[in-house]
Amino acid sequence: MTIGQILFNLFALLTLVSAVGVVVNRNAVHAAMCLLLSLVGVAGLFVALHAYLLAFLLLLVYAGAIVALFLFIVMLLDAKGDARPTLHKLPLAARVLALGLVAAGVASFYARGRLPAPDVSAAPAVGVSLKLYAYQLFTTYLLPVQILGFLLLIAMLGVIVLSKRFDGMEDIK
Repeated sequence: MTIGQILFNLFALLTLVSAVGVVVNRNAVHAAMCLLLSLVGVAGLFVALHAYLLAFLLLLVYAGAIVALFLFIVMLLDAKGDARPTLHKLPLAARVLALGLVAAGVASFYARGRLPAPDVSAAPAVGVSLKLYAYQLFTTYLLPVQILGFLLLIAMLGVIVLSKRFDGMEDIK
């Protein structure tokens, strides 16, 4: 294994473990810190892809501003990791549907094989021109950026739901 493969595996493992930490943490502050670590891992993966501007912008905008905003919102609303309410039929149905969709996605990737690698010989050389960075952003790296934006939207909605106080929460316990 080369150094690049080892670094890729380490950053991928960091991203995966910290993303799981975001999902399983009951404390919203700890979940936001795991989100920060996950974004650092994704930035490391962007560096491995030689997308230095994307890695810098990810750390500057998402890790620097958005995670800090999440932390301020959580601390302002004084959200605590209270005991979770019992599962009802709708959340259980949503979990089963989500698990089924993930299984279908994994099965389709397994059936088709690996994703085709982009043709890097057709891409122009990366230089100091912002036009070339924009070209790569909207062609080669469009899918990872869109997935990251979608995941941050889900995380923001999760912070809002975790920090909201419901009127009947005392009756559920």
